[in-house]
Amino acid sequence: MRRARRDPGEARGFGPRTFVRARLHRRIFMWFGATIVMTGVAVGIVMSIIGGGEHGGWKRDVERVTQFTAGRFALVWDDATKRDELASSMANELDLDVRVADSTGATLVQRGAMACKHPWRVPVARAGGTMLGVVDICADRHHMFAFGPRVFAALAIAGTLIWLASGKIARRLSSPIAEVARVAGEIGGGNFGARVNLGRRHRHYGEVAELATAIDTMAERIEKQFKDQRELLASVSHEIRTPLSRIRLVLELARERGADDPGLAEIDRECVEMDALVAELLASSRVEFSALTKTRLDAAATARRALDRAALPIALLVDESNGASLEADATLLARALANLLENAKAHGGGPTALRVRAVDGGVAFEVEDAGPGFANGEEARVFEPFVRGAASNGDRASLGLGLALVRRIAEAHGGRAYAEARAEGGARVGIELPR
Repeated sequence: MRRARRDPGEARGFGPRTFVRARLHRRIFMWFGATIVMTGVAVGIVMSIIGGGEHGGWKRDVERVTQFTAGRFALVWDDATKRDELASSMANELDLDVRVADSTGATLVQRGAMACKHPWRVPVARAGGTMLGVVDICADRHHMFAFGPRVFAALAIAGTLIWLASGKIARRLSSPIAEVARVAGEIGGGNFGARVNLGRRHRHYGEVAELATAIDTMAERIEKQFKDQRELLASVSHEIRTPLSRIRLVLELARERGADDPGLAEIDRECVEMDALVAELLASSRVEFSALTKTRLDAAATARRALDRAALPIALLVDESNGASLEADATLLARALANLLENAKAHGGGPTALRVRAVDGGVAFEVEDAGPGFANGEEARVFEPFVRGAASNGDRASLGLGLALVRRIAEAHGGRAYAEARAEGGARVGIELPR
């Protein structure tokens, strides 16, 4: 436990659903937005090209209107009545502000307030080129403030609707892939009961639906295989105990008959180690199947029984529980405490204290020793499976499963396992379980 070897099969996690939501959804949405912008630019360019052709164009229309206005006013310029009627007709029928001025700038007739800053000025001249005056036309009051906002509002509403539709389409495209990625991540994390849920429109997703079905089928097969393996492990572990008990019984009978072969003691030790290993496998199987039978346990009394079963003095118990109790599986909690004490024996020179503390909302069981302690950063790795300490020296009985099982038992109860170096030397390894 002290100088742990790195497990070459250490898993590395990833978040596929986060990746899909952060990348795919955003990319689809931005592509739609870019498409809208490029479509608007392309339409503007095409309209500009078409509008500036030989038979049309805004500039050509302006020139024609200018020529028409100048020609009509040149015909009636000398007749004040007809000139006023023409100005009034333009103001009323075309909804414009019109001001007619002579060559000196004096106003001859005005229809409207002429509130615009830059009126459209049309010079009026005779056929020989003699300047008669100008006609100022103001269309800003009607065009800019009446027609313009409607166009801009319509464009804004249309753009907003298209943008919202793009976001909805992007979500529709990315959501099934995000769901598939979520389930794949859960399966990779060990939750083989996870299934893809695409809702009522499952069949409308095409290839994504086929991928979801394939992942569900794969998860079902993996889940069944793991369940079969766990059941087999539990059955085999249980059945092994029967021949072990018979072997130990035969050894006891042989000793009663006076057999004093040193090999008998070696066989007995091997049987004890095998029995302990089988007990850990059975406890592991119970955790895997979530077969916990919780009862109300007194924390201090549970610690005393653990010391008694480990053949350790009761004086090692440091009771700081204040009479606290907890809901836990008695068998699994006893196995966890036995493994903590055994770990201190094997790697810490023996336990110096079994401390029981009442913590916020829970109870902590801690085994302290006066051994070499932990190397820097080793505290988190001692609970990994098959991590063996240098103190084991190749001991076949130490497979590095003891503390790994302790952590699994703690987590199965909704608690945690932890390890830390003591300031006064040695190590402290414990579990914290909720009450």
